[in-house]
Amino acid sequence: MKISKILKYVGIISAPLVGGRLIGKYAVQNARKDYSKNKKPPFSPPGYIFPIVWPILYLSMGIAHSIITKERAAKSTQTAYYSQLGLNYLWSILYFKYKLRGTALIESYVLLSAVILTTVQFYKVNKTAGLLLIPYVCWSAYASYLTTGNWALNKDNPRYTEK
Repeated sequence: MKISKILKYVGIISAPLVGGRLIGKYAVQNARKDYSKNKKPPFSPPGYIFPIVWPILYLSMGIAHSIITKERAAKSTQTAYYSQLGLNYLWSILYFKYKLRGTALIESYVLLSAVILTTVQFYKVNKTAGLLLIPYVCWSAYASYLTTGNWALNKDNPRYTEK
């Protein structure tokens, strides 16, 4: 394999990790502190879990996307992938940076739908690529539950939406 192709796939695999890291560093620096201040629904994880889980999910997304790219998937499949990735990053900005918690709640379900759509499309092109996204589907569903629970438990607290 040519070096240029290797670099292309390294870039595809690492892109979600880099994007997630940038969002974490510049847009949601105080997420853990913010998360600790709010009432949480049952089965909420401790704050330290998120920076462990997300890199794993981003890596699996990148690997799945590299498989799809190698398979020369339809443009609509690529569009679905980039749409869900953009929605993924947007949620953190809405929820933590701008504290638009109600908007982030709605967006979490749009994101979940986009993740499911992407997973189905990936699976149709390559089963391994689709299966790599199953943990992401599960985590996105769980994240929507957490967002819903946090909003329901904290929506009347003025600090919940204060910047």
